[in-house]
Amino acid sequence: MRKTTYLLPALAIVIAGIFSSLFVVDERERALVMQFGQIKDVKEQPGLYLKLPLIQEVVRYDDRILSLDTQRIEVTPSDDRRLTVDAFARYRIADVIQFRQAVGAGGLRVAEDRLSSILNAQIREVLGADQVTSDTILSEDRRSLMTRIRDQARASAQGLGLDVVDVRLKETNLPDQNLTETFARMRSEREREAADEIARGNEAAQRVRALADRTVVETLSVADRDANVTRGEADARRNAIYADAYGADPEFFNFYRSLQAYEEALTKGNSSMVMTPDSSFFDYLKSDSIVPR
Repeated sequence: MRKTTYLLPALAIVIAGIFSSLFVVDERERALVMQFGQIKDVKEQPGLYLKLPLIQEVVRYDDRILSLDTQRIEVTPSDDRRLTVDAFARYRIADVIQFRQAVGAGGLRVAEDRLSSILNAQIREVLGADQVTSDTILSEDRRSLMTRIRDQARASAQGLGLDVVDVRLKETNLPDQNLTETFARMRSEREREAADEIARGNEAAQRVRALADRTVVETLSVADRDANVTRGEADARRNAIYADAYGADPEFFNFYRSLQAYEEALTKGNSSMVMTPDSSFFDYLKSDSIVPR
C-alpha cells in the first residue's frame, strides 16, 4: 500500500515531465527553443521535438506570408500637389534568429511598428523624388513606383529578419481640403463649358431662325408675285372676253352687265336706293322687251 502511495505521484511526475518536454511544430510555423533568454535551437521543419522541461521554452513564429496595412500619410510630389496615400505590404519572417534578436520578446507587434515606419519613409522618399508628379502616381506608371518602394523597403527590413514580398498603393487621393477645392474648380470649369455650349447653341438657333424668317419672306414674296401675275393674267383674260362680247352684240352686253349690277345692288341688306324714277339704271326693268330698242 505504501509503495502504491509513492508510485502514483512519481508516475504522474514522470508523465508530466515527458509531456512537458515534447512539442510539435506544424508546417505553418517555425520555432525557437529558448533557455534563460538565449536561443538554443531552431526548428524549421514540421514534426515532434524534445526540450528540457522547466528549463527550456518554445517560441513560435508564423512562417506564412503576412499582411500589414500602413497608416494614411501625406506625400508631396515634385509638382507640389499634395496627396494622401494608403498602402499595404505583404511580408514574411525570413530569418527567425535575426528576427528574435531584432525585436526581442515584442514579436510581431514591435516588428510591424518598425516595418510600418520603414514603409512610410520609403513611400515619402520614392513618391517625393524628382520627376515624380501627381499624374505619374495616379497613372499606370505607379507600378514601377511600387516596385521601387518594395525593393528599398526590403533592403531596410533585412535587419529585422523580414522579407518584404510586395507593396501596393491601396488608395491615393487628394487631401480633404484640396479635394473640396478641386471639386469646386472642376464644377466651375464644367459650368463655364456648359455656358459656352449654351451660348453656341443660342447663336446657332438665332442663325437658323434668321434663315427660316428670310426663307418665309422670300417664299411669301415669290408667292405674292406669282399671285399678282396670275391675277393680272386673269383680269386681262376677263377684259378680253368682255371686249369680245361687247364687240359681238353691244346691246346684249349692256343687258348682261345691267343684270349683274341688279344682282349686286339688290342683295339682302343692300336693297335701299335713292334715285330719280327716270334713272337709266332701271331701263331694263321698265322695258317690255328683254333688250330695249
